[in-house]
Amino acid sequence: MEHILIPHKRAAMLDSKTLEKLEDRLGCSINVNDNEVTINGKPYDEYNAKNVVQAFGRGFALDKAFRLLSEDYFFQQVNLKEMFRNPDQLARVKARLIGTEGRAKEYIESVSGVDMMVYGNTVSTIGRIEEVRIADAGIKILIGGGKHKTAYAVMEKERRKIKEEEQHGKRS
Repeated sequence: MEHILIPHKRAAMLDSKTLEKLEDRLGCSINVNDNEVTINGKPYDEYNAKNVVQAFGRGFALDKAFRLLSEDYFFQQVNLKEMFRNPDQLARVKARLIGTEGRAKEYIESVSGVDMMVYGNTVSTIGRIEEVRIADAGIKILIGGGKHKTAYAVMEKERRKIKEEEQHGKRS
C-alpha cells in the first residue's frame, strides 16, 4: 500500500470518473481522502500508479502522466523551495523557467522533447532519459541565475551530442 500527498487543488480533480479511469489503467484500487491518495495493488502496479499520481499532482494532465507506464519515460521533480527560502527569489526563478508568455518553457520542451510543468514550488519533467538530461541542463542554468541564451545553447549542444552518440551507436 502506498500513500501520497498531492496538492488539494489536484486532489479535488480526482472525481469518481477520473479515479475509475486511473484504477482501470493502473490495475490498483485508489482512494482519495482530502489530499492523501492511497494506492493498493501488486507492488509493480503500485510503483507505476505512484509515479502517475505524483506526476498528476505536480500539474500534468493524465494523458501525459500515463506516459510513465512505459519503461522509456521518466519523471523528474525539483523542489525549488528547498533551494530558495525567500518567496521573492522563488517567484523570480519560477518566472525565469516559464519565461515571458511561456516562451522559455516552450523552448525547453521543444529542444529537449520533454513535457515540463512549473507547479507550486516545483519544476517537473516527463520524458525519455536523454530528453530529461537535455532539459535538466537548461533548467539548472536558469535556476542558477544564468542567462536564457546560455541555457538554450547548452541544451542545443547536449541535444547534438546525444544525436551524434545515437548515430555512432547505429553504425557500430
